[in-house]
Parts: sequence; structure tokens; C-alpha cells
Amino acid sequence: MRIRTAAPLALAATTALAGSLLLATPASAAKHQGGVHLGKIQYDSPGKDTRSNASLKAEWVEIHNNTKSKVQLKGYKLKDNTGYTYTFGSYNVSPGKTVKVHTGKGTTSPGHVYWNRGSYVWNNTGDKARLIKPSGALLDSCSWTKSGTGTKNCH
Repeated sequence: MRIRTAAPLALAATTALAGSLLLATPASAAKHQGGVHLGKIQYDSPGKDTRSNASLKAEWVEIHNNTKSKVQLKGYKLKDNTGYTYTFGSYNVSPGKTVKVHTGKGTTSPGHVYWNRGSYVWNNTGDKARLIKPSGALLDSCSWTKSGTGTKNCH
């Protein structure tokens, strides 16, 4: 008799817990992926780290606009743990689009901006990218702790 009574109670508790987890998961996922956020990061450019401009341009951070409106990134900052900072000039990201911030030198084009640095920013063994609003508020961050594949998907 106790088993029959306990089983429905356990089933009800499990169902309630699962239901609350299912309700919580989409909200937390939507919160992280909503708005403007960090996407994929190529923190270790493919091949040897030669400090050539081609290698430096192959190190990048994606910033994704997951809104339904164009977003002006002027004044937004991208920072690493050391304090290296890229500050956006006037640049619009269309709804659902991504812009890559390349470490090396290049000319701004749709979907690509360049930090114009002569040395790497992102540490292969661990670092943290921070996207900061012009107001100084942290908008998003993404970190990694070891080299692995050299990429990090921050979604």
C-alpha cells in the first residue's frame, strides 16, 4: 500500500520538477541569446602564430545582432583580460546579422571590422571576451580555459 501511495507522489513531484525546468530553460536561453551578444570566437588563428597580418586577421570575435532592428555599435567596446580594448566607430549591424572583429589590419566591409593590431589579443590558454555598452555596462562575456580547437561558441 505504501508503494502505491509513494509512487504517484514521486511521479507528481518529478513531473512538477520537470515542468518547472522546461519552463525555466527557454527563458534563460532566450535571455542569453537575445539582443546583441558575443557569438563564435576564433582565439587561436589556424596554423602557426607567425604574427603575419594574415594570421592576425584569422583571430576574431563575432558579435551577433539577434534583434529585429538595426543596431548602431558606435562606442561599444570589446575587451580581453589584459585590458586590450577595441572601440567601435560608426557601424550598423542589421537584424539577424553578425560582424567579425578581426585582430589584424584591414578595411571595414559589411560583416568585418579590423582592430589593426600587430600582435595577438586573445590568449590560446585562456581568456575572456567582454562586450561593453557605451554606458560602460557589461552586455555579454565569454571565456575559455585551454586551447582545444582554437574556437569557442559563446551562444
